[in-house]
Amino acid sequence: MQKKREPKKTSQKTSGNLEDKILQSLIDLQKVHLDVAEKFDKLSQQITNLLALFEMTARSFASQPQMQGVEKDKEFLEKIDKLLDQNKLLAKGLTLMEERMRERIYGSQQRPPQRFQPPEAKQNLY
Repeated sequence: MQKKREPKKTSQKTSGNLEDKILQSLIDLQKVHLDVAEKFDKLSQQITNLLALFEMTARSFASQPQMQGVEKDKEFLEKIDKLLDQNKLLAKGLTLMEERMRERIYGSQQRPPQRFQPPEAKQNLY
């Protein structure tokens, strides 16, 4: 008398448990896919907005040539020229003061004072 083997209940439980895990994993994967799709939609919209901004900026630059930039550069260069002129004036004044102080301290009998010669400023840098 041979005993008939009955299928083990644990294998059915295991296969049922495995199916549940696979089903849950598929559901989680679909959620992730949905989230990625939404993020791609947002990214696509943001890129579209960025391209529209670039296009609007390009049109603005095309309609107004770079005159504003040139005017600002010109103002800046004029200010630098004024500073250079003031620097020359200060250097001359300091040189004269130094000569007078040497005359007072050493007198005019000693060797002639060495004059400080400020470097010549370049008038137009651009």
